[in-house]
Amino acid sequence: MERYRVHTATAVAIALLLAGGASAPALAQTTVWNHNIFGPPRAITKGMEAMVADFQRASGGSLDIKIAYGSALGPEKQTPEAIKSGGYEGGQICVGYYPNKFPLLSAMELPFLAPRKTADHAKVYAAVLNHPLIVKEMAERWNIKYFGPVFLPPYEFMGNKRIASVADMKGVKMRISGLNAKALQVFGAVPTMVTAPEGYTALERGTIDSFGFPYSYAFGAYKMYEVSKYSTEGMAMSGFLCFQGVSLTAWNKLPASLKAELPKAQVLAAAVMIQAFKDADDKWVPIFKQKLEVVPFPAAERAKLAAGANAIWEDWVKEQEAAGRPGRTILNFIKAESAKYK
Repeated sequence: MERYRVHTATAVAIALLLAGGASAPALAQTTVWNHNIFGPPRAITKGMEAMVADFQRASGGSLDIKIAYGSALGPEKQTPEAIKSGGYEGGQICVGYYPNKFPLLSAMELPFLAPRKTADHAKVYAAVLNHPLIVKEMAERWNIKYFGPVFLPPYEFMGNKRIASVADMKGVKMRISGLNAKALQVFGAVPTMVTAPEGYTALERGTIDSFGFPYSYAFGAYKMYEVSKYSTEGMAMSGFLCFQGVSLTAWNKLPASLKAELPKAQVLAAAVMIQAFKDADDKWVPIFKQKLEVVPFPAAERAKLAAGANAIWEDWVKEQEAAGRPGRTILNFIKAESAKYK
């Protein structure tokens, strides 16, 4: 599929990494990082898994990053606090779980802003996560550094309400992050926030009617199709902004040779994730079509949702600027980066 195209430069970088280039000198003693990830191993965790293997190789086995799945080290909604306090060294972070904790970074959750194709989205994502203002926000607020990518494919909705138009959203309890929720609220949807691990039970009990998730891997990984009747196809909304973060304190203790490994490892992780998304589509889309009614969401209906996006962007800027934060600078940066791929 077009949105999964990996460019030649990326492929070359992967080949060099997998060929086992020269390893960095090992640390004087084994250093252990504990890394908290919510949910099971799935497409988005394959990037971090690839990075762990790469840093293991580069360190000569002296950096041991231990992934704890299923939020084994603590609740996903407390990850920033846990990293800042030294509870563990790293974790998967989704900005939508923490209102106002990553205010500038929340711009990447604005509806219909980032490119629709996953491979293009990944490039904008990387540019934003490495922007000096975002780096500063993470460091000063949470002592966190962006480590690995967790960019997401476009969102669709799965659940027990049939949604084929914006009119069908009226009164429907829809799970989506706050900034995207504003686009749905215009048409009467009732945004309801639950975490990914809570989604199955929420759908089963009727706490929510329809669950917004990256399509298709997340619905398959969390088995949402088992407690759903319908799935949309064509809504293609943006969703959460997630990333793998690590403690700056832990990062600063690494030797320069290992720090230099990070850009290459991030490229590897991105390519592995893009391939994993394609593999997931090949597996899950036929299953969804067999078990559910997959409801087309026409382009004209999607355009109605997108029509109000600019007003939502501007409201976000006003809120950030009123709080003394450079919201306009960040929004303009994301718009400029996104324009390269539209």
